[in-house]
Amino acid sequence: MRGPIVECVPNFSEGRDAAVVAAIVEAISSATGAAVLGRTSDADHNRSVVTFAGTPEAVVESAFRGIERAAARIDLNRHTGIHPRIGAADVVPLVPISSVTMGDCVRLAEQLAERVWRELHVPVYLYEAAARRPDRANLANIRRGNFEGLREEIRFNAERLPDFGEAALHPTAGACVIGARKLLIAFNVNLATADLKIAHGIARKIRFSSGGFEAVKALGLFLESRGHAQVSVNLTDFEVTPLGAVFEAIRSESERYGVRISGTELIGLIPRKALETGAGVEFENFGPQLILENQLEKKLD
Repeated sequence: MRGPIVECVPNFSEGRDAAVVAAIVEAISSATGAAVLGRTSDADHNRSVVTFAGTPEAVVESAFRGIERAAARIDLNRHTGIHPRIGAADVVPLVPISSVTMGDCVRLAEQLAERVWRELHVPVYLYEAAARRPDRANLANIRRGNFEGLREEIRFNAERLPDFGEAALHPTAGACVIGARKLLIAFNVNLATADLKIAHGIARKIRFSSGGFEAVKALGLFLESRGHAQVSVNLTDFEVTPLGAVFEAIRSESERYGVRISGTELIGLIPRKALETGAGVEFENFGPQLILENQLEKKLD
């Protein structure tokens, strides 16, 4: 496809019911001019990540249809999972790929956010480059307290009011976080231990907010279905901090705790350039279909 291309990587709060996930993907796919490039679901996280791309107008339409379907099919009052979330369509980032600026994606995010509130009555927070307040550039600040905590706090704390919407969450779909950002690499490092304190310690060591690597966010989680701890990582700028450096730090910290790494999972797609900075990283689920450029060439050309 020639011309401007935008990528969108929404995270939905459903990773166990395949029919619900399929319905959301079908809604996203129904808009002309955008194509689904990949999808990942995890039952412990109870979360699915869908990657799609296309023209700016088509991507905004696809994103709205996905959010609309998620709001209709997901009830957060019944949702459980180990990953933080405040919405059925929890976070919806727009990423400039070709002939599109970050400023363009900010304007698209604002258009999408306004429509989500106006038509679906789901309040929206803007984050990353689209944030209207410095503290909301960081997604973790918006999601503090999860759906249950935000549902109560939004009623009396003006600091928690959404950028679009009123002082109440949607009763079942919660809120949605929409924004514009650079390409992000999401991956999970599984540890051969059930000790969650070790995963917490490693995450604290590597994430920027506690003195670790710039552009790195990390959580320590426990996967009940697999009986082991996990370090879940978001690398928000692989040109600032190389992928290999983050993985090596996790490996080194694991060894210090006397624990081996049992596997590493890539979530979503990865740009080819990032692989060049990932020496020593072996994703157990990796294949050519997970390289962003391969999917763009296959689905949009």
